[in-house]
Amino acid sequence: MRLRNRHGSRVDPVPFVVVVGLTFMISLSFGPLYGQALGLSLEAAIAASTVLFAVATVAAYHRQVWTARPELAREVPAAVRAERLFYLIPILASLIVALAIPLVLG
Repeated sequence: MRLRNRHGSRVDPVPFVVVVGLTFMISLSFGPLYGQALGLSLEAAIAASTVLFAVATVAAYHRQVWTARPELAREVPAAVRAERLFYLIPILASLIVALAIPLVLG
């Protein structure tokens, strides 16, 4: 996959693919369940989750591909980027657990 930003520079596709994959997983795993809990039919809940996923994908593309500036990534040391990633892992795991708790209790 060769993604290019609005200036024609090549952009690393991995962050975009990871964000879209996680968004897909979370929105289509929890979205229909929460939609049904709010009184929507299964079809409407899946459709709403799909629309939210599509909006999030467009926003991620805009942020991580279209307006990306790959030349700035070289200015941030790799150790700092790795530290940010390791801080994000427990936050994401906590988010998934927090989304599941109301479904288990309800």
